[in-house]
Amino acid sequence: MKNPIVQLTDQQMRDFIINGYVVVKTDFPPSFHEKVFQHLEEMFEHTGNLGNNVLPLIPEIQQVFDHPVVDGAMQGVLGSTYVMHPHRYCHYNPVGGGGQGFHKDSYEGDEQIRRHKCRWTMGFYYPQDVTEGMGPTAVLPGSHYYETGESAHEQPEVFLCGEAGTVTIVHYDLWHRATPNQSDKKRYMLKFLFSRLDEPTRPAWNSISDAWDSVLDDEIPAHPELWKAQWDWNYGKQNGIANGVASHELDSLLESLIHENEKVRLNAVYRLGRAGESAVQPLSKALHGSSDSIRYAATCALSLIGKPAVVSLIDALQDEDESVRNSAAYGLADMGKSAEEAIPVLTEATKDESPWVRRHACEGIGIIGQHIADESDISESVDALTEGLNDAHYWVRYNAARSLAILGPLSEAALPSLIDKLEDENRYVRFNAALALKQINTAEAREILFNHLFSTRWCALTTRDTPY
Repeated sequence: MKNPIVQLTDQQMRDFIINGYVVVKTDFPPSFHEKVFQHLEEMFEHTGNLGNNVLPLIPEIQQVFDHPVVDGAMQGVLGSTYVMHPHRYCHYNPVGGGGQGFHKDSYEGDEQIRRHKCRWTMGFYYPQDVTEGMGPTAVLPGSHYYETGESAHEQPEVFLCGEAGTVTIVHYDLWHRATPNQSDKKRYMLKFLFSRLDEPTRPAWNSISDAWDSVLDDEIPAHPELWKAQWDWNYGKQNGIANGVASHELDSLLESLIHENEKVRLNAVYRLGRAGESAVQPLSKALHGSSDSIRYAATCALSLIGKPAVVSLIDALQDEDESVRNSAAYGLADMGKSAEEAIPVLTEATKDESPWVRRHACEGIGIIGQHIADESDISESVDALTEGLNDAHYWVRYNAARSLAILGPLSEAALPSLIDKLEDENRYVRFNAALALKQINTAEAREILFNHLFSTRWCALTTRDTPY
């Protein structure tokens, strides 16, 4: 049984929203981390980096992420039902290692799912004391909101150092890198991925006040509307919180969508997201334009507007231009509960000729459909997701299985197809199929899942020298 979690405070949550990371420290004795370190030494000596199998090889690592401080922080940014993704990796920085350039991690080849809302995190765990000279991971605070390296590199570099047992929880899109190891010690860092299942309905941290009050000094905030929008979303408030934008300001904001400075464009998007219905028509026009960057900005703003923009995005989902349909599906998915009326058209969009539209449609059904209580209201969508499990593109299958997991018991009709996907050619589709069975949680689903897990169990103690 887990110990009670240690929750994040309002200030820690504000810092995470602004900077994109939070650092916590476990209280295991030094011998615990020394043991993990030694296991890693043996792994690299005998088998090399086992990547995703590092956890079954060294199951003690699970205790780190189950620690009340780490679990509590992870719940704060991803909700109480978050899951550990099967991808994990041991990053080894040898003596004299040259480090890396700053980058965002990829999403298994699918770059179109980057979102400002925190639905994915990375957990960086140090099993030994790490100083600045040992080549620690470095981050650019606040850069998770930026797509361009130019904007990201305007942020100051911060070295993530710390004692053994330090864990940094990082927004998946934060720019980061390994720095050069100038010491006489090797450096290990274990990177694990985590993802949100449920959209927030209330704060998942120890919140005392719903007031944002993010800036506590005299500095002018870089992105006040953006930060408050993330805070409101984590608080469970739906898209569509309007505070009015004057007509002359609306024209200026629309012009800012093509500004050469990404930060100016970003602020315009979030200010337009507060404009309400008055901004829907001009943003819809921009959505149907020829510029990919403006289309993306308009899509984000329409999604932030919420319910008044749903019909416009539904219409765009019927457009002849694949890019417009793709953007519309993306925007509706990000809107969450506000887009419930779009479930039928997203269900139809799972059959779109474009795999990217199908991918976003499958995601949207899960994000939006989780708020639907009646199985009959979502049955056609479950059928569509079940068909999506056989899509030729693995990222569509991946999202179909993941959305079935998010829908949980409502996905029971998909059981036979989920069984087949336990043997999918893609390892992460297999995981999502297993996760869906766990979330469906009927006696039949549990039996199928247990039988599969027992038959595929990997024994870390079995080697060439110890086969029995």
